[in-house]
Amino acid sequence: MDTTNTQAESTQQQQEEQTAARFIPIYLDSIRVDSILDFDLYLKVNQTMVLYRSADLPFTERTRQKLLDNRVERLFIANKSKKKYQRYIERNLGTILKDPSIQEEKKAGILYQTSTGLVREVLENPTYGENIKRSKEMVERQLEYILQGQEAFHNLLKITSFDYYTYTHSVNVCTFSIALARQLGIDDDAMLHELGVGALLHDVGKSKVSPRILNKKAALNAIEFDVMKKHPKWGVEILNETDLVSPTSYYPVLQHHERGDRRGYPQGIGLNEMHLFSKIVAIADSFDAMTTDRVYQDAMDSYPALRIMFSLTGAYDEHILRAFVELMGPDGLSK
Repeated sequence: MDTTNTQAESTQQQQEEQTAARFIPIYLDSIRVDSILDFDLYLKVNQTMVLYRSADLPFTERTRQKLLDNRVERLFIANKSKKKYQRYIERNLGTILKDPSIQEEKKAGILYQTSTGLVREVLENPTYGENIKRSKEMVERQLEYILQGQEAFHNLLKITSFDYYTYTHSVNVCTFSIALARQLGIDDDAMLHELGVGALLHDVGKSKVSPRILNKKAALNAIEFDVMKKHPKWGVEILNETDLVSPTSYYPVLQHHERGDRRGYPQGIGLNEMHLFSKIVAIADSFDAMTTDRVYQDAMDSYPALRIMFSLTGAYDEHILRAFVELMGPDGLSK
């Protein structure tokens, strides 16, 4: 064995891991022409990050075109600038999603990246009113995009994370819930927005659950599960502190783990006592949890997961569950 080559490969791998920890890739299309940035931009050159453009310099069309001429589609920012970049994208997301020069797949990627970044911040500081306001604005952007129809929804599905984290799961559930409501024929924008806010924030109560429990690599014991079962009520308490969310948005936060057979939690209510939003989010939540990789179980394919959900007689609203199957099929959102 050539130990010199092995050591060189090991050193290179370590350097790449260190770089990945210190820098975050971003879409070139997320940077708006003639805007002033408050974060530095970097390029990766031979596995080394090189400062490309300092903060506070205008990003011009000439700058953008030069990058495109060199086939650069991704730039990098320092990890420490992540929150500044997050705010920048949120301010410009509406114009990005309406920009005809940006490919739809990239728009979906920017929307998803920005949404997950926001939920991550919300979970770090869920009672901060500004974070809830930002969440409501983000749902508006999600609605604008998803309501474009089938292609937009499928673009989001393509870039959905298959690794389960509370922040990616929250965005996935919001996407599925809004699309499922449209599949059911709900077309009132205010109603869809209230559903979307509840779906995006449905797991906000997990911010009070110990990371040791959330990230446990085995099944929870009885005591740990009792703690986990408190997160829906904790979510409502957190949102109550902000007093910024519509009353109907609370239902999916409180009831997304309820089941029609009364085996759910925290109240053990039946389908006839669940709000429509809760029935929708319960299906989206279960499906996403089953079809993403978790610390203690591998992801299932879509249709085996749906078969299991149908086999749990009475657990889910069957009419809504059938609409979800249609949504995930080739003709979903085509009407």
